[in-house]
Amino acid sequence: MASTSTSSVQKSFKYDVFISFRGEDTRNTFVGHLYNALEQKGIETYIDDKKIRKGKTISDELIEAIEDSRFYIIVFSKKYASSSWCLEELVKIMECQKMPEHTAYPVFYDVEPTEVRKLYGPVGEAFKKHENDESAGKWRQALKEAASLAGWELKTTAAGHEANFIHKIIQDISLELRFIDSSVDGNLVGMETRVDEIISSLEMGVDDVRMIGIKGMGGAGKTTLARAVFDKLSFQFEGQSFVENIREKSSLSGLDPLQKQVLSDVLNDQGITVSGVHEGKKMIKKKMCIRKVLIVLDDVDKIEQLEALVGDRDWFKPGSGIIITTREEQVLVAHEVNLIRDVHLLDDKEAICLFSRHAFRREIPIERYKELSKQVVRYAAGLPLTIRVLGSFLHGKDDREWEDAIDRLKTIPLRETIEKLELSYDDLEEDYKEIFLDVACMFKGWWKENAIRALESCGFSARIGLRVLELKSLITISGGIGKLGMHDHIEEMGKNIVRRVNPNKPEMHSRLWIKEEIKDVLANNSGTQATQCITLDDARGLDYEILMNGLANMKELRFLQLYTPPWVSEDEVSKWKFDEDSLPLPNALRFLRWTGYPLSSLPKTFKPNHLVALEMNISSIFQLWKDGEEKPFLKLRFLAFTYSDYLRTLDLSAAPNLETLILDYCDNLVEVHFKVTPNLKELTIYDCERLEKLHLPAESPKLRSLHFYNLKLRTLHLGVTPNLETLRVRDCANLVELQIPAECRKLINLNLNNCVKVAELPEEIGWLECLKKLDITGTCISHLPESIFRMKGTKSGSPVYFGRVMILEQLRRPKEVTALRTFLTGGAPVVLVVLASASGPSWSLVSASRLKSKYKEICTRNQVCYTSFILLNQGIRSYFTANNLRQNLKPGTTEEANISIDITSSSMLGVKMV
Repeated sequence: MASTSTSSVQKSFKYDVFISFRGEDTRNTFVGHLYNALEQKGIETYIDDKKIRKGKTISDELIEAIEDSRFYIIVFSKKYASSSWCLEELVKIMECQKMPEHTAYPVFYDVEPTEVRKLYGPVGEAFKKHENDESAGKWRQALKEAASLAGWELKTTAAGHEANFIHKIIQDISLELRFIDSSVDGNLVGMETRVDEIISSLEMGVDDVRMIGIKGMGGAGKTTLARAVFDKLSFQFEGQSFVENIREKSSLSGLDPLQKQVLSDVLNDQGITVSGVHEGKKMIKKKMCIRKVLIVLDDVDKIEQLEALVGDRDWFKPGSGIIITTREEQVLVAHEVNLIRDVHLLDDKEAICLFSRHAFRREIPIERYKELSKQVVRYAAGLPLTIRVLGSFLHGKDDREWEDAIDRLKTIPLRETIEKLELSYDDLEEDYKEIFLDVACMFKGWWKENAIRALESCGFSARIGLRVLELKSLITISGGIGKLGMHDHIEEMGKNIVRRVNPNKPEMHSRLWIKEEIKDVLANNSGTQATQCITLDDARGLDYEILMNGLANMKELRFLQLYTPPWVSEDEVSKWKFDEDSLPLPNALRFLRWTGYPLSSLPKTFKPNHLVALEMNISSIFQLWKDGEEKPFLKLRFLAFTYSDYLRTLDLSAAPNLETLILDYCDNLVEVHFKVTPNLKELTIYDCERLEKLHLPAESPKLRSLHFYNLKLRTLHLGVTPNLETLRVRDCANLVELQIPAECRKLINLNLNNCVKVAELPEEIGWLECLKKLDITGTCISHLPESIFRMKGTKSGSPVYFGRVMILEQLRRPKEVTALRTFLTGGAPVVLVVLASASGPSWSLVSASRLKSKYKEICTRNQVCYTSFILLNQGIRSYFTANNLRQNLKPGTTEEANISIDITSSSMLGVKMV
């Protein structure tokens, strides 16, 4: 097991095993076979191959070999004790054996342990010639001590079968080496759990070929993890090979030398030649299928490497294991490696431990360096490579040198880490490099869809580009659809790539994100065509005229994100000394997001010929163009105004290719005009409390979703919208009329929540064959149109959701409704339990006092997947509230995790209270 000492240093040995033997007895038989078996297992073994030894004193070379070996195998044979050379060798071995890092094992080949200890039988006969020798005493003692050690006896092991006997010795030695090797590198931290996870995934003993990929960013410890697994498992296989740095080696020398290494390692034959990649494939397939092997391919970056080295699974004997480390997940996917494990970075505790071992040669920091160590570890962000490099660099340095080094890291990244990480960047296609730099400099932390919109606005294939970066371990996407993440050092690497082009001239950088640099460039009007992107989260203190004029020289600026103080007062506007119509915006802009835009319209000089996305948040904009001018937005696909209180009307006739429109919290907006928007896909208008007129186009063939909330609309007439899937009109208190054409066959979700004046649903609703959810909570709808029961949901017997109640076909039968009304007359607290289960929909009336027990009984009988509790009268409130109803109704069944509970009142059924 690994040592837990804080200061011990493991001694490294040249040889794993030293074999002591009598040549004329066993050289060409047992010892020869044992040596070959050890070498085939990759166990470095010393054997004295000199057939004739002269004199009594062993050579310096032999003494050095003994001292530089970890284990000793002493092969006692009948004539072993006749050789003074062997006996001197044994004395030296027993001397080293007394040190904890050495271990000796006797092998009793054709003699018994007692014969060696007591010197009788053939061993005693062989030793007689030394009785008068002055060294006889120490030789006799060495023989006695050696024969008393635990070892192997041929006669009692493996039934005397020599091949099995050798196999047993190899197995035991390999096991010892495995435990020692797992602790040789005292600087491995946090590996035990990670190694066990990989071994568990390999499922040793399963009778098939297991391929597992270990992926992660550069410097994360993939190779270290794979090596630890290899060292722990290799003894269990008939052949092993660990091929390192495949990316680098294959680019320099091709793949056939790597094929030769695999064959040479597994077959233990350095004389193998490979004449070409195709020939190498045939050789590997032929040789690997007859032996169980463990192969590690480290730092793979191309599918061709896997095809040449491990091909198909049928190349290998069942029980073999293949481990592949890579930054490129797509390589694993392409090779159909189904087991893919991410390498986890170190947590804070592990990072401190690893850093301390390198910086202080102990487990924890020296007290006075404790806070400085935390700063270093915080910078490293769990990356083992950075931790090791910084720990080794800071070892032996004084306090001031530590502080200088930490200060330097704030502006100059660690070279060793950056060089390692840049390998992944260098492999990217040019357009993916641009996407990566945009993410590193601007989009880290953005929602994925927002980043895609911005990148697509700039002409990139963003969706596939982000996926490529994710597969190459350069970015992460939380939950697959969430925020873009990036390790601090990868972000640092990306920004360093941008900065090192004219490092002292930010105006020549392609991207600007550092506030002070941006303000200097704008204030000095030193912008150039080199700048493509600017993101400035705080432009306070920067004069608007200076800001706008500073942008003028950035002719190739495609992305601009600014935050300026919102809601400029009229008094401040009156003090402006510039004509806002003449202020420039770069015409190359494709994406413009300006929070706090101070002007009442877009500048007259701006030509939005390339603009794809426009976002104005908390802006002072009154209209897009002044004086009725209508410049076309021919490429505009995304438009959003939020908290733009001055905006009164919006005419979108100049944006024929608009796909998404978002209007949120524009308090004074009263009218929106659409003329021709054939590409419109999403329309969202929230909390525009004065919006009365919404002139939707006659046809919106691509429209998929409409979201309206708290508007002043009185009528809503949808045009031809054959692809509409979601229509949410909530809290529109003035809405009295809704027209849904029968062509809306794809509508899935219709929500009219709290549209209090809506009294009926259009008869056409029955033609909405895809409708699954209808929320009419808070409306004054008292009955449903007959056509609703033509819907597929009711015909198939599956539940269709209306509001928070699940209406089933049974509930429309007159006798059931009559019975329900009769039951309510008594005024007892009653709950209607409506169920959807594997056996079909059903409903029950349950008194509140028996609800808990009755519900458990129902769930025991049915595989319940949805439950609606309909509170039929006010008396129920004395028994349950909405919250504790959920808490108290725990059925305790295996299906409990799938149960969804809805609670509402009887008014949703159209059942009038008595």
